[in-house]
Amino acid sequence: MRFEALNRLWEGVRESSHDFRASTDIFPSLDIEKISSTLDLRAKGAENGKLNRPLPTAASLDEVEQRTVGRIEEEKASSYQVLEDQFQTFEGRLRNLDFEGQFGLIRQANASSVSDFKAEVASGVDELHGLRRDLKAAEDEMSSFKAKHNLDRAAKISTAAAQAFKIALIIFLVLFEMIMNGSFLAKGSEQGIVGGVTEAIAFAVLNIGSALLFSVCCVRFLVHRSLLFKLLGFCGLVAYICIALGVNLALAHYREVSSTVLSGAGADVISRLRNAPLDLAELNSWMLFAVGLFFSILAFIDGCYLTDPYPGFAGVRKRLDSARSNYIDRKLELIDNLRDIRDDHNAKIEEIVRDLSGRRQECAAIIAHRTRTVGLFAEHQSNLERAANALLTIYRDANRAARTEPEPSYFSQPYKLERLTPVLRTSEEWDDAVLSGRIQAAQAELSEQIRKIGAEFEAAVENYHKLDNIFPEAGLGAIQQA
Repeated sequence: MRFEALNRLWEGVRESSHDFRASTDIFPSLDIEKISSTLDLRAKGAENGKLNRPLPTAASLDEVEQRTVGRIEEEKASSYQVLEDQFQTFEGRLRNLDFEGQFGLIRQANASSVSDFKAEVASGVDELHGLRRDLKAAEDEMSSFKAKHNLDRAAKISTAAAQAFKIALIIFLVLFEMIMNGSFLAKGSEQGIVGGVTEAIAFAVLNIGSALLFSVCCVRFLVHRSLLFKLLGFCGLVAYICIALGVNLALAHYREVSSTVLSGAGADVISRLRNAPLDLAELNSWMLFAVGLFFSILAFIDGCYLTDPYPGFAGVRKRLDSARSNYIDRKLELIDNLRDIRDDHNAKIEEIVRDLSGRRQECAAIIAHRTRTVGLFAEHQSNLERAANALLTIYRDANRAARTEPEPSYFSQPYKLERLTPVLRTSEEWDDAVLSGRIQAAQAELSEQIRKIGAEFEAAVENYHKLDNIFPEAGLGAIQQA
């Protein structure tokens, strides 16, 4: 798998580092009237006041006041637990940022990414080296063939469109001659034109097929360097002329004979070809002979140009073109593949760089939120102290109004809430200045990684092109510009 370490780092970047919803409304204010009603402070204050309790000499809170203060203390303890829970949440969020783990993955990615890219390049070089050897072998075969047969020209290879046109022309000639022959032969056919076409199929296939057979397999040897092959080609040409004349004369005689006899027409045609081959009585028979011969010659010429006239030259050229196409196409594919790998790598690096800055900002936001929460708890304790005094005041005012003896002296003293001091565990937290320096260093390493991958890509393309310098044959200008 390419860039395994980088991919693990990139997948970590895409995952959320927490699952919370920030909120500062965590220490709600107490409802004084509701608590007062719940504790029944006014009624109990009046009741105790009628009994002059607490005594004027009392120095400590009575039972009702202690219950009221206890309610406030319970709220303070509950709020402190909420604060501790918030601290746990903050610690979890800070741990999830995992800067040390990120820095470790970055170091690992930096160490392996270039090696992974080089391995991909080496695999491509090995593959291209084999294809280049195949191309060299095909070029050597072409050079040897041209030297052996004293050829100083390029092989003639038809394009796909031209090849399709030539094949279509042959099919057209066969079909048209069948229809035309059928119309001429319909004179003596009981089934009319349909019967004539049926009888003409054999003549059309034989006429066009023989022309193609001799043009492709025999007559092309006329241009061969070997005298023996030239003789074979000449014999093929003579045989073609004889067969073309014979088939079309036989067709013309068959037309005349089939109109006068009901059976044995074949034997009569053979007899006429032996004794008087040019003795055709009707103009239509001569037209049938001329058109058939013309179609045969067209098919013969078309067959000669289906491929290069020199035997074997087109096959060598096609093998060379195939080897060159395989080499060039695969080379371009490998370069495009390396470009895609490089771009994918760089895109992931850029996302990781952005993520590091985002994590630092998130870390600062978490710490600021925690500091704000500590301040809210301190303010909440002050609110609890004020709430306690407000509740005690309600009770004492009701008590004063019902008393007949002086109130205790502590009635005039406000209640002091004992404050809880939060304990922050910051020993494992990053100092912002240190963290900023580490992030900048990591981002610099990642940027350097992008530069290295880019340099490796350029070197890879150069290495691919060096294969052409190892085998500096002509005809590879297109490759050099790939």
